[in-house]
Amino acid sequence: MTRSARAFWFNPPGRGEIRTAQVGEPGPGEVLVRTRYTGVSRGTESLVLRGGVPENQYEVMRAPFQEGEFPGPVKYGYLNVGVVEAGEPELLGRTVFCLYPHQTHYVVPAASVTVVPDTVPPERAILAGTVETAVNALWDAAPLVGDRIAVVGAGMVGSSVAGILARFPGVRLQLVDPDPARAEIAEAFGIPFVRPEDAAGECDLVVHASATEAGLVRSLELLAPEGEVIELSWYGDRRVSVPLGEFFHSRRLAVRASQVGAVSPARRSRRTFGDRLALALDLLAEPAFDVLITGESGFDELPSVLPRLADGELPALCHRIRYGS
Repeated sequence: MTRSARAFWFNPPGRGEIRTAQVGEPGPGEVLVRTRYTGVSRGTESLVLRGGVPENQYEVMRAPFQEGEFPGPVKYGYLNVGVVEAGEPELLGRTVFCLYPHQTHYVVPAASVTVVPDTVPPERAILAGTVETAVNALWDAAPLVGDRIAVVGAGMVGSSVAGILARFPGVRLQLVDPDPARAEIAEAFGIPFVRPEDAAGECDLVVHASATEAGLVRSLELLAPEGEVIELSWYGDRRVSVPLGEFFHSRRLAVRASQVGAVSPARRSRRTFGDRLALALDLLAEPAFDVLITGESGFDELPSVLPRLADGELPALCHRIRYGS
């Protein structure tokens, strides 16, 4: 038996549409999930919407349950929270997170869903994929007690990193962004907010997530000798210039990439993807993360909402999509 579902497809440049999808019954080891909420990862999904994924990154950028090929049309997304309605008995009725696109119902292997803890509201659990990225970045960065740390870029990823670091003992932490409206994020996490020109230097570690050339340059300027920038920004098909002259060599600075597609080498032998995602969901028990969800729309509104998110007409960090009443 099959049922009709509805899915959002990106049709770049700048357009998307809702299509009908046929969903079968779950087989052995599978579950049928009814979606309750999805999240729009604004930076990545804006890039997909404009057709800006570089050709040499088509495979790297694939979402786990993507359909279609870049540049599009493509069914894309990875922040999905729903309820298991059929399949493995131990999961029936459980609220789960899955790296699935925007679709009303879907069938996946049971191993592809993670149970949302009772301490985490489903509405907040859509942030799990982003907080998982932040966890991986901090496994890469390996901050130490008492470190002087700046997070440059108060978008979804940067703010998630700052939210986790806010619990870290003894650090001097600052969230750096040129938009004064982002100060409310720092306030929610109980950490200082500063504009780039006012940020304190001599940092042991800077996590850069602004996806701007100016942000990366300022990140390097904030480092103490032998300090390190962890680069989390995804620039897509844009080129950026980095000042590797001046003080870069004399201070023995470092820039290192972090990307969620692989578990950090620092934990790869001892942690799985599932372990990392489960940790991210546990961290979301902290209510302060609600500050990252800055709007909500119904599923039927996605074709009109996503272009407005992409061009900045509708300002947002994580925009939540609601399914059903």
